[in-house]
Amino acid sequence: MNLLDPATIERIEQERAGGITSGEVVRLFEGRGARLSASTFRKYVQQGLLPRSRRVGRKGKHTGSTGLYPVSVVRRIAVIKRMMAEGYTVEDIRGSFVILRNRLEDVEKGLADLVEELARKARKHPRRRRFEEELERAEREARAALRRLERVGGAVATVPASLAGVG
Repeated sequence: MNLLDPATIERIEQERAGGITSGEVVRLFEGRGARLSASTFRKYVQQGLLPRSRRVGRKGKHTGSTGLYPVSVVRRIAVIKRMMAEGYTVEDIRGSFVILRNRLEDVEKGLADLVEELARKARKHPRRRRFEEELERAEREARAALRRLERVGGAVATVPASLAGVG
């Protein structure tokens, strides 16, 4: 099985920064000989190994919407597949540092989006400078808290980061 190397994953993350569909992910892995079906992908989402999609409308009348996943799912699946090949169970993986790190990445992305939105609003406010300074301080403190959570999580995870190929 020829899974994705780090350079390929980085290229995909750059090309698909806006998101990727589950079908594209399945085809990507199947094209490299990895067993990943649409139902397995859904199971990983249901088990909390992968994040949920966000619905994005399609152009055109009556075309509906499609689910886009953060492109980080490609990296996450590669790690999950590697851990399973090394004999880890889904329960091991769910309790591992990998899943903790995935959740922290989701929080970091949410924090970045929130800070960006608040910064846009602060720029339009009459007391702009005061709010920008407060926002910078809040972001620093939030990032420090996330680093502390990562250290604690790494210490208590059932599968240490070093064994999971992370960090």
